Amino acid sequence: MTASSAEKSTTVRTQLPPVPPAVRSAVGALDRIAPELVARGALRLWCTPARTKDRSTIPGGTAFRTGPIAGQVWGDGPTVYLVHGWGGHRGQLRSLVEPLVDAGLRVVAYDAPAHGDSGPGELGGRRTTLPEMMTALGTVIDAHGPARAVVGHSMGGAASALAVLDGTPTERLVLVTPLADPTTYIEGFAHTLGFSARTRHRFEVRMQTLAGRRLADLDIPTRAANTRLPLPTTLVLSDRDDKEADHADGARIARAWPGAELVVSDGLGHRRILRDEETIKRIVAHVGG
Repeated sequence: MTASSAEKSTTVRTQLPPVPPAVRSAVGALDRIAPELVARGALRLWCTPARTKDRSTIPGGTAFRTGPIAGQVWGDGPTVYLVHGWGGHRGQLRSLVEPLVDAGLRVVAYDAPAHGDSGPGELGGRRTTLPEMMTALGTVIDAHGPARAVVGHSMGGAASALAVLDGTPTERLVLVTPLADPTTYIEGFAHTLGFSARTRHRFEVRMQTLAGRRLADLDIPTRAANTRLPLPTTLVLSDRDDKEADHADGARIARAWPGAELVVSDGLGHRRILRDEETIKRIVAHVGG
């Protein structure tokens, strides 16, 4: 069974803040005479996570560094890995640490390459890619032991699901406000910057080359519906008031992922859901069950 393209989100979203009209006009003018230059610049921007204003940390734990990846470990027992989203950092998942430790679990939280306290990714500077976030999860698991569970938020949820579909083992998986197919957000990105379909094609070709894989391989529902791998027991959490990711993405993943449980909330949005007591209870029960 293949997920239908009709299921894909038609909501135009982007990782960028509003772009001033003058900037869009300048991009549009350059696009007409140098589309390759615009595509190259757009890809550089796409691979540069915006810095979050929230710089909160997680108290306690034991700090570690695995190559360029910085993180912390708390507690003893089966290990749960926490994976933040694009432009985020491990501190955004701090509300999960104490409840998981109290449930007898060991918790590992880390910053993805080019995020938070971690060093540069393969692209240098503060740039990284979704495939690099996927690889980072495997690297941290190799260093800190088998995963009882992985809890991923937003793009971190996408990276976690794709890593599992590539063969990274975990007994249980939690996807909080996940993106079902990050490439569908290219439309909003192109619209926000104001470049043409011709340049978008060049941009996508460059992205595919950089990723070292077909962009179709990043469509989680299609991959899940067609995989022959045994997949972990999975909980998908989304919120109808999410302004950053389309809440329908969670439903698409849950429909395609064998045995997945979908919980849809109201009024929590993209980030507040991480601090919601009922959400935290669900996550702890799922990974500890």
